[in-house]
Amino acid sequence: MTRGGTELNTIDDFGRQWTRFPQMTGYLTTQECLADHFGELMSIEEFRGKYVADIGAAIGRIASMVLEAGAARVALIEPSDAYLVLERTFANDRRVELIRDVGDAVSRLKDLDFVLAFGVLQFISDPNPIVRAAYSALRPGGKIAIWLYSHEGNEAYLRIFGTLRRITVRLPDPVLAGLGSFLALVSVPYIALCRLFPLPLRDYMLNHFAKLDHKMRELTVFDQLNPRYAKYHRREEARALVADAGFHDVRLFHRHGYSWTVIGTKPGG
Repeated sequence: MTRGGTELNTIDDFGRQWTRFPQMTGYLTTQECLADHFGELMSIEEFRGKYVADIGAAIGRIASMVLEAGAARVALIEPSDAYLVLERTFANDRRVELIRDVGDAVSRLKDLDFVLAFGVLQFISDPNPIVRAAYSALRPGGKIAIWLYSHEGNEAYLRIFGTLRRITVRLPDPVLAGLGSFLALVSVPYIALCRLFPLPLRDYMLNHFAKLDHKMRELTVFDQLNPRYAKYHRREEARALVADAGFHDVRLFHRHGYSWTVIGTKPGG
């Protein structure tokens, strides 16, 4: 995949982000959180004994949870400086293969059981080549699972923070981190109000954000306001991203009303 200016800037943005936040703690690292991404689409027991690729692995949060769920092997693909964190984290883990490259490098792998791209494809202006590369790397019957932001359910958020992001993408990282810390504090009374009233993002705030400690809330805000490009997919756009690459049995889960998990199966298994 040719990397244009936007993609290079995004890779650099995330490299700085993950070297600033090199560790995740609490709920975000649990099997409960991993299972919550899939809802009723699949059980995380399906990872047991399987060969999995994680595209845009960042600091290895998803990969670590998949290994805990019983995966036999995991290939982590990461182009940014977060790769340096991965090297330290998985230096002595023989189950892990590290690849420093962009997402379509997954095509170098063969006979994968799963390809995961969680919180990645919405930051790439044309993610279709990556999804097609995932298709080529999977064995017949293998599955792709992607997770990305949804347009549906985020309308109010986009009206407010879509405008704010025009400013925050230009802020120095220490300033953006300070803003993230402030908004994490502001979220405390908002969560309390969500328990009483049907406010925007109520499901997300109560069932996900409220479970995070302050540092992980700060990271979440930073993650939302840091990248220079982010797309919020409508349902049909999310489905087509997987279906148009040739996957069958494409199913979607509208996670907490703010994101899509999409799973597709490569025919022939």
